[in-house]
Amino acid sequence: MLELFHYDFFQNALLSTLFIGISCGLVGTYIVARRMVFISGGITHASFGGLGLSFYLGLPPMLGATCFALLSALGIQCLGARRKISEDSLIGIFWSAGMAIGILFIYLTPGYAPDLMSYLFGNILTVTPAQLILSAVLCGLILLFFALFSRPLFYIAFDREYSQTHHVRGGTLDTAATIIIALCIVLCLKLAGIILIISYLTIPQTIAALFYHNFRQLLVASALISTLGSVAGLLAAAALETPTGATIVVCFLVLLALAWCIRKLPARRRTTPN
Repeated sequence: MLELFHYDFFQNALLSTLFIGISCGLVGTYIVARRMVFISGGITHASFGGLGLSFYLGLPPMLGATCFALLSALGIQCLGARRKISEDSLIGIFWSAGMAIGILFIYLTPGYAPDLMSYLFGNILTVTPAQLILSAVLCGLILLFFALFSRPLFYIAFDREYSQTHHVRGGTLDTAATIIIALCIVLCLKLAGIILIISYLTIPQTIAALFYHNFRQLLVASALISTLGSVAGLLAAAALETPTGATIVVCFLVLLALAWCIRKLPARRRTTPN
């Protein structure tokens, strides 16, 4: 097990897991506070269309996934703001359109079909140095964004009318946050895959919410829990030779079960008769 730390691919995977854990912890807290979980699911599955188109055109798959994720995220935001089409309908449209386009272009791609398992369920062990650098840069940008705008983001997430009375530029911050969410989702493709990304953006935040209610505390706790679960899952996957993304989600679920039990202990003690 310790010999793995001497290999470059495992070092890259470990560092990338740290960066992604921090990024998902912060972004996921905002997503859960805004009740945008299913929007993030729509963006995730829409990015599959970019993967299929990139394979067909011979372009880097992550380039197409990024473009489709950004277009779908901004499309849901802009069209939803006009209220001519309900947000739920838009999510369903982009979700199904992305999957359909991806499947169609992968089918039309000449030669052997690409290995889709790493994009559906993730494979962090195949991360490249370039992707590692992108993970580090995006993690730094996300940290800076939440450090500078945590208070206005809190206003927007919990009370939009209150944010308007305090002259918070909700439209600008909404757009910036939407772009960051889309980029974070694409970043997670290598670690979690399309199927499991929502777990990274919701379970650590649920665990943190069992103990904290302050928005800034939630941000810090979610980032720490996400990082801890991600690293523990990576090490467990390496030891057990199991799929990385699924193993990390199981680690999150174990942490959630432990946190739930710990949270219930004081309540049981208070209700126990003397």
